[in-house]
Amino acid sequence: MSATIFHNPKCSTSRKALARLQEAGVEPDIVRYLDTPPTRAELVRLIADAGIEVRTAVRRREPLFAELGLADASDDALLDAMAEHPRLIERPFVVTDKGTRLARPVESIDEIL
Repeated sequence: MSATIFHNPKCSTSRKALARLQEAGVEPDIVRYLDTPPTRAELVRLIADAGIEVRTAVRRREPLFAELGLADASDDALLDAMAEHPRLIERPFVVTDKGTRLARPVESIDEIL
């Protein structure tokens, strides 16, 4: 099975998701999304494929979220902000042959393993 994880090694949830993949025998491609951010179009696809709302994919507790005044922002404005500031992207997204999930909770990736 091929898999990709949009990973932040400083995030405990992201580390747990990577470990869960590896425990399942999957060695995913690791995209350190803070170093290699997804494009806006890629974000749109990840969010749609995961079946979640744009607002669910934003790290609302990130101080930059408040600094940029995104509390009442439109989906388009949120996507623009995430594309420009990848630390606003909730993590980790996991993509396998069976689908895409935002691994919150980590167990949600079991559906695509």
